[in-house]
Amino acid sequence: MDVRKVERISKALSDPSRITILQQLREKENCLYCQEISDFIDLAQPSISHHLKQLADADLIIVTKEGRQVKYRLNVPILDEYVGFLNTLKV
Repeated sequence: MDVRKVERISKALSDPSRITILQQLREKENCLYCQEISDFIDLAQPSISHHLKQLADADLIIVTKEGRQVKYRLNVPILDEYVGFLNTLKV
């Protein structure tokens, strides 16, 4: 994983709302729809969209349109690669 990718992911993970979204994705068996996210985060829809875009830009979530619905899933391989990179920093 290149350093720019690590930087982008680290920045995306620096916000508590984004961490909450990722935790909820994990708890909901790796799949949430936009409406479900607004049920557990007390933010306006534009703020939620901003956080989801940051996570998607960092490749931490996979966004899929299903008709009028948008489905969000964890990008587990990217998370594994990021954690693997962090593990290389340990002595």
